[in-house]
Amino acid sequence: MTTTGTTPAEVALSAARQHGLPVFLSTPDELTLSEGPLAGLPFAVKDNIDVAGLPSSAACPTLTEPATDNAYVVQRLVDAGAVVVAKTNMDQFATGLVGTRSPYGACTSVADPTRVSGGSSSGSAVAVGLGIVPLALGTDTAGSGRVPAAFNGLVGVKATRGLISTRGVLPACRSIDCVTTLTRTVAQARQALDVLVDPDPLDPWSRARPVELPSGVAKVFGTVGVPRQVLDLDEETHTAWDRALRHARDLGLDVVPIDIEPFLEAALLLYGGPWVAERYASVGHLVEQDGPHLDPTVASIIRAGRSLAAADAFRAFDRLAELRRRTEPTWARVDALLLPVTPGHPTVAAVQADPIGVNSRLGNFTNFVNLMDLCAVAVPAGRRDDGLPYGVQLIAPTFADEPLLDLASLWCGEDVPPVSTGTTVVAVGAHMSGLPLNHLLVRRGGRLRRRARTAPGYRMLRVPGPGVPRPALVSGDGPAGGFAVEVWELPTQGLGEVAAEVAAPLRMGPLRLSDGSTTLGWLGDAQALGGAEDISAFGGWRDAIA
Repeated sequence: MTTTGTTPAEVALSAARQHGLPVFLSTPDELTLSEGPLAGLPFAVKDNIDVAGLPSSAACPTLTEPATDNAYVVQRLVDAGAVVVAKTNMDQFATGLVGTRSPYGACTSVADPTRVSGGSSSGSAVAVGLGIVPLALGTDTAGSGRVPAAFNGLVGVKATRGLISTRGVLPACRSIDCVTTLTRTVAQARQALDVLVDPDPLDPWSRARPVELPSGVAKVFGTVGVPRQVLDLDEETHTAWDRALRHARDLGLDVVPIDIEPFLEAALLLYGGPWVAERYASVGHLVEQDGPHLDPTVASIIRAGRSLAAADAFRAFDRLAELRRRTEPTWARVDALLLPVTPGHPTVAAVQADPIGVNSRLGNFTNFVNLMDLCAVAVPAGRRDDGLPYGVQLIAPTFADEPLLDLASLWCGEDVPPVSTGTTVVAVGAHMSGLPLNHLLVRRGGRLRRRARTAPGYRMLRVPGPGVPRPALVSGDGPAGGFAVEVWELPTQGLGEVAAEVAAPLRMGPLRLSDGSTTLGWLGDAQALGGAEDISAFGGWRDAIA
């Protein structure tokens, strides 16, 4: 591949043309470099996001009216010095996870032209995967940023819904649409997100990032939940998934099996529920008349939204609320979920033979994330045995974006920014997040720093007597893997107040953790607890009381 031009933007523009990507392009003499943190950085934009002077076709050739203004996210990047060089191909109306549903032609994986690129942010992923631009904007409603990231060996960040404005984006499902970044590294994504995350007063779905992390969200992530169930994965994907699990353990992460059934059931609601009607409300008028401008699969999906009633919507909202409530205990046990992005990597031919079935299967592990108001990052996880890029996703609660990015950096072997710390104390029982005495830490300025495990050499006993049930750790031959605990940060005064409340048979003392550190924590007086019930086999207080 050869390129012409001298500025980064001109080089990227030339490369895009030589690759024949079906895009709307600006011309080199229009490109100017500005000062700012992203000065001279070329970026591409998915063609459902407005760039002033260019149409936002959303892969529908009849949409030819040029946008009068940049979308909020595009303007944020431009104001920071970045340069728009291209608009990229996509699954029509952002309805698809394959990258083949476009009258401009199908995009394919950068590793194998017989395999799909993933969608609907297909062209953006291919542009970054080929090295044409270091940054591209996509969108992610059902996984449209994460799936193409996984299929092209990229980092795809889907922030908490509303942190990045969607003003100037042609909606798919406006209530859950997200603008995403596609980059080669987490560091590049951070650089862009520092600019993009900004409250937009003119976007009714915009939300400000809270100053403090929500209660129960740790500053440092070290515990990941993985499916207890046997997953429906293709053979090559299953092998790659097993390697990803080994990588998680090699990083020192505490890998906890969890039930993901409520998440998977919620995923079915996206296309099996009223959110299809939201797509029809957004672009239904554009699919009423058949013609060569429409992808027939996309048109059939969106038209199905006409028949849904308001009662269907409220029934689905109730079911989603029930499923979210069922997942709450998961977030008390783990910092993030670690999941495959997709069950496999289909060929273009397979999608052509079964365009709806193959596409639907790709969303098994991605569709629920926005419905449940979670944040997610797709990260590379090596290659499958057939040489195709393989990616996994890290998923965390609302507004947990910063520690989730730190976990993604750890996963990818990149530098993790330091996190400030204060005086710490280890909660082993009723003081842990969500449990009855946790408010005693929170009201004294306590913040959850991280979930951890004790070192071996302890037993856990149930403290007898009335009042709030509590455990006590005493020296002894307990589980080799230790016990699940939480490390909390407290102001010095707050720690003193908490320590003053400790009464026999409990005491505060040095507690050894599995990483070799020693921190003040709740221990028990073995003599005073003689004859107390030994609950060590449960591996932690949450499981003991479950």
